[in-house]
Amino acid sequence: MSSVVRVGVIGYGYWGPNLVRNFAECPGAAVGAVCDARPERLALVQRRYPAVEVTTSAEELVSRADIDAVIVATPVDRHFELALAALRAGKHVLIEKPMTSTSTQARRLIDEAASRGLTLMVDHTFVYTGAVRKMREMTAAGELGDIYYYDSVRINLGLFQHDVNVLWDLAVHDLAIMDYVLGQTPVSVSATGLAHVAARPENIAYMTMFFPGSLIAHVHVNWLSPVKIRRTLLGGSRRMVMFDDLEASEKIKVYDRGISLNPSPENVYQMLVGYRTGDMYAPQIPLSEALSVEAAHFVACVSQGTRPLTDGEAGLRVVQLLEAATESMAHQGRLVNVGRLVNAGSLEHT
Repeated sequence: MSSVVRVGVIGYGYWGPNLVRNFAECPGAAVGAVCDARPERLALVQRRYPAVEVTTSAEELVSRADIDAVIVATPVDRHFELALAALRAGKHVLIEKPMTSTSTQARRLIDEAASRGLTLMVDHTFVYTGAVRKMREMTAAGELGDIYYYDSVRINLGLFQHDVNVLWDLAVHDLAIMDYVLGQTPVSVSATGLAHVAARPENIAYMTMFFPGSLIAHVHVNWLSPVKIRRTLLGGSRRMVMFDDLEASEKIKVYDRGISLNPSPENVYQMLVGYRTGDMYAPQIPLSEALSVEAAHFVACVSQGTRPLTDGEAGLRVVQLLEAATESMAHQGRLVNVGRLVNAGSLEHT
């Protein structure tokens, strides 16, 4: 392989243009070809990137000898077949989230990439933001103390999907953030939700995840909200963090607040709850575009043969949670166990 990683992008819909732009601007990378079934979308590519070749055939793009890596940015029901074909053709692969429609498909891709010594990475974009990296850094360093809860809200009006429910569309972001920040895998999931539009999947959902010990996580997603909210709370025994992605600058705020438990001297079985109210501060975080950081990371992994931060295993863990939540939601919140996997929080990822 040459010193420049030549990528081919399959899918130029909602997210594809962002991927093409960032890889076109990424040092050490070049966009060689773009594929989309719609000629009008390819016309947009040709106008903006005259040197990039276009095709309506994914098979043609995957078989090109001058393409080192393939980026799959299609609806999720095509992720598996396209990624598998690319791996079999000896190409490194970056897949848009969620990784696949099933955990069986995700495991198949992981095994295929490993057997061929190829890079397999999932586009969990938020992991590459300065805010989420800061949350991970603080959690791993013990600055928050024992983690009590992870609570996120991701709501807005639309965009209704026809092929996936709101969990697979919106909650996948929060699950990817949670997987990276906490470094722990839930053991069980309970989810409820409803569809308010005929012949469409669930548009509102609540998902609760239980971990070993006293950690609990909750995700609320909704396509029917009159306001847009993108907020995550991370509570620990020492400090608490609020991440608001809609904030222009102070996306992370750290609160030196919480509770303290002291046994009553009169009754050792009675605990006295004290409240600690300290300062709030907003740490300095880099505001680089996450997708730019991610593109550079993918190119480095391909060039150096290193393991991606959001590798196939990370993608699999998120898909397993989505599967468990979907099953639970179909049974009005019945608790569903999640398969045990390697934890996300190994030190090599810090």
